[in-house]
Amino acid sequence: MSNQGYDEELRSERQYVASLYGRLDTERARVKEAYAVALRGEGFALSDREVSADAKASEMARLKIADEGLCFGRLDALSGERRYVGRIGLFDEENDYEPLVLDWRAPASRAFYCATGASPEGTSRRRQFRTLGRDVLDFTDEVFGRPESAGERGDVALLAAVNAPRGEGMRDIVATIQAEQDEIIRLDHAGVVVVEGGPGTGKTAVALHRVAYLLYTKRERMERRGVLVVGPSSGFLDHIGRVLPSLGETSVVFATPGDLVAGLHAEREDPPPVQRLKGSLAILDVLSAAVADRQELPAEAEPIELDDVTVLVDAEIAAAARAVARESGLLHNEARPVFDREVIAALATRAVDRLGAGWLPRDDEHTRPELLKNARRDLEASEELRAVLDRLWPVLTPQRLLADLYASPERLRAAGADPALFREDADAWTVSDVPLLDEAVELLGRDRTAERLAAERERLARKEYAERVLEIVEVEDDHDDYEFALRPTDVLMAEELADRFAERDERDLAEPAAADREWTYGHVVVDEAQELSEMDWRVLMRRCPSRSFTVVGDLAQRRSPSGARSWDAMLSRYVADRWLYRKLTVNYRTPSEIMAVAASLLARFAPDAVPPDSVRSCGVRPWARRVSEMDIEEAVAEFTREEAGREGTSVVIGPPGVPGAIPPSATKGLEYDAVLVVEPERILADGPSGEAELYVALTRATQRLGVLYSGALPAVLRGLDTRRRTPDAYLRCV
Repeated sequence: MSNQGYDEELRSERQYVASLYGRLDTERARVKEAYAVALRGEGFALSDREVSADAKASEMARLKIADEGLCFGRLDALSGERRYVGRIGLFDEENDYEPLVLDWRAPASRAFYCATGASPEGTSRRRQFRTLGRDVLDFTDEVFGRPESAGERGDVALLAAVNAPRGEGMRDIVATIQAEQDEIIRLDHAGVVVVEGGPGTGKTAVALHRVAYLLYTKRERMERRGVLVVGPSSGFLDHIGRVLPSLGETSVVFATPGDLVAGLHAEREDPPPVQRLKGSLAILDVLSAAVADRQELPAEAEPIELDDVTVLVDAEIAAAARAVARESGLLHNEARPVFDREVIAALATRAVDRLGAGWLPRDDEHTRPELLKNARRDLEASEELRAVLDRLWPVLTPQRLLADLYASPERLRAAGADPALFREDADAWTVSDVPLLDEAVELLGRDRTAERLAAERERLARKEYAERVLEIVEVEDDHDDYEFALRPTDVLMAEELADRFAERDERDLAEPAAADREWTYGHVVVDEAQELSEMDWRVLMRRCPSRSFTVVGDLAQRRSPSGARSWDAMLSRYVADRWLYRKLTVNYRTPSEIMAVAASLLARFAPDAVPPDSVRSCGVRPWARRVSEMDIEEAVAEFTREEAGREGTSVVIGPPGVPGAIPPSATKGLEYDAVLVVEPERILADGPSGEAELYVALTRATQRLGVLYSGALPAVLRGLDTRRRTPDAYLRCV
């Protein structure tokens, strides 16, 4: 295309995209007015008004996200038809709803990501726009059928994206999705999809865009139940948190494995041996035994004083009651009323037998039933008996069950637990405790009595509020007619008003879902899934009975001693063969110079793993510099000062004790323009997971990698540039 032809095309495309933004603004104004009308209730019944307002609010949210990248490309079909592709779809209502721009998730948009010279999918040209805000800066074309297009898709837009400086959070990739990624995003599979890939292959981006695609294609089911996204750390969730909202999706709950019990946020980690114990399914027997151990028999008979007689709660009565309660099939807390009833019935019989000794026949049908009734009533009111029952069959929370277990060597022995589970600070919860706490709910059940009391308190509070409202609502004094006016209390009782005014839950789905353990999600995404234990997976499977999962990870990066060594071994017990495996093979993040270093390490600890192929090089070798131990802090500060003056992000990664450094585990799933790895030998020395930790640290950089060490440089890093660095070492990768 000549320069003149290019300029004319560019002007035409700018005009078209400008017209799309004009249409977007018109749509926003229309929906905003419709939303206001729905809120005012004009022409709607109350229920219809709420439905309409919710629908318009969702539509406003969808239109709001389109300012950036409303349209990012064009497809020309062999038939001559042109289709524009963008963040959302817009249609010409006056022309049979002809599409003005296609949503990137629509089936007709698939060729934008998948067409190649070898398989053009009915297209003759793919045009990609480079935009800034609402402006089209320029475009690049791929014309299919030319000899130079016989290979894979050109990477102009892709390389521009991956070479751009990193910001504060992850960006969506709707304009640069690659064919192998798009195939996974659009998979129509109702079960578990496992996506494995090395560093920089876009696993997380693929998983999040798959969520957006599923919400687009299965919106009614998915949006109603929402999506749970589980990531390795709060920092990681902050990093990815803006991607789905930028794609118009808000029905999403983000959580770490330490957040999966409502009201608890655990970050501490147990020592590796304890992690293994708590992560294994063998801990289920320990938990069951720990619950059974709390269903006790009295060591000595406990006297209960009634008005006319004293009765004893002994092992015989307690054992019989316990057997009946256990045989009921109810969970521990739910079986407590059965235990109480059996003990009280046995004690009442004993009390009447003692009172009637010598004068009251056992088959008496008149006096004996009345005495039994009175005895049961007195026993039910006895605080003394209540205290005994609480000791023999306590109502337990999961926290109390586990804390009492961890704090007592005797209880650990009784439950058949490893003594390593003992700890002084019993309720200092760790990430590995979370699935055990969740499992305890399955064993204990709920305290229905406490729930009924809480519900009654809430009902009474609403009633009191309604009564106060009725007291202050006065009918305006209309002179002589006042005495004939209807007052609020003439037509509406306080309790009825309380029911009407029961607060409508207008929170986003994320808030009630995260607070409700029994909430089940339409889909679950698990990132860094290789770190999850067998017990973690039990928690997640409860949260999604449909077993609709997108699981992303890399077995070579596993650091958890209780994590997955095989996807099949971890998942097949839950979904049998209802899972698919897909592998990403291209590294979009890490330059080839850095990946070569990381690949040497990977070959050492995971010789069967194949490192992903990097799509770019930067021409700058990663460097290594030896300094004395006392100069480490100043060298780190020097790196930080140098990077502060450059565009992009940077991080210092090192073992505990290095000033200004964070551990490799805290950077999982994250990326930075520049990375400084400090004391790699000490990272390697951190047990069996040390090699995986160093592999993670080496593969976080998108542009520049440096290594500082005070002792020996690990053999796998001896290919690094050990000469003194020069300014050109900081040139950006191209």
